Amino acid sequence: MTHIAPEKDQTSDDVPGFYLDSFGFSERPFTLVPDPTFIYWSDQHKRAFSVLEFGILSRAPITMITGAVGCGKTTLLRQLLNVIEQDSVVGLISNAQGDRGELIQWVLHSLGIRFDAGLGYVAQFQILQDFLISTYAEGKRVVLIFDEAQNLSKESLEELRMLTNINSNKDELIQLVLVGQNELREVIKRPELRQLAQRIAASFHLRPLSEGAVHDFIVHRLRVAGGTGEEIDQNARKLIYQVAQGIPRLINQICDMSLLYAWSADSTVVDAKVVQAVIDDGVFFGAEIASGELD
Repeated sequence: MTHIAPEKDQTSDDVPGFYLDSFGFSERPFTLVPDPTFIYWSDQHKRAFSVLEFGILSRAPITMITGAVGCGKTTLLRQLLNVIEQDSVVGLISNAQGDRGELIQWVLHSLGIRFDAGLGYVAQFQILQDFLISTYAEGKRVVLIFDEAQNLSKESLEELRMLTNINSNKDELIQLVLVGQNELREVIKRPELRQLAQRIAASFHLRPLSEGAVHDFIVHRLRVAGGTGEEIDQNARKLIYQVAQGIPRLINQICDMSLLYAWSADSTVVDAKVVQAVIDDGVFFGAEIASGELD
């Protein structure tokens, strides 16, 4: 049986906030934007962030964080950017792709270094090396963060290893942070990339949240948004865990739609029936692909 979200009489004042006023929220508690304000510090997210901080502070050549799609890796990165030391020059690179030689251009762009795209690889590499040396002379270090690093080819990953060769003795002129999905970990385990793997001094693999952590995650975000934490009841939270399989992004999606459905029905509580209606109506597409993303 298909459930249809009931229609609700709306005034012009009701529309902009949707369910916010009805539940007493100051903002939507379950958006897909990686907002550090809403971060829920599960035990493993605490450990993952500690690994990131340790990698930076210990001047590790390469630090790596991996995990399934939607597990909160990018949110941790945003938090890292908020607290990273002022003596660091940070280059953030997302979805870098391309053949050998193009990676160096991504790096130069991320650091705001001007260069002639017509220059060859050697000249571009020299520009980067000169920048690293001059930055080090100023008492600063360069941190390159690669988000969605699973998109990098084997050749590009090997090129990253070559960048760490610029470091000498006890001085680290450049540090790399690789953040990516599960397959990044598998690629780096390949024999031909063993030299790169040996330079990863700190790493952590994020796993989906446990059922208890999902309950706490939902309550936490409701409270941060100005609610009591009880706007989504215990049975609803249990069903959300079962459907979203502990993936924070999918939890956010189904919670957001469930609040909308409850508001449409003039209810101030999301119960299991509301969540089931969202699932049955097919508006939560993530339910159909969750298992595939965890393979």
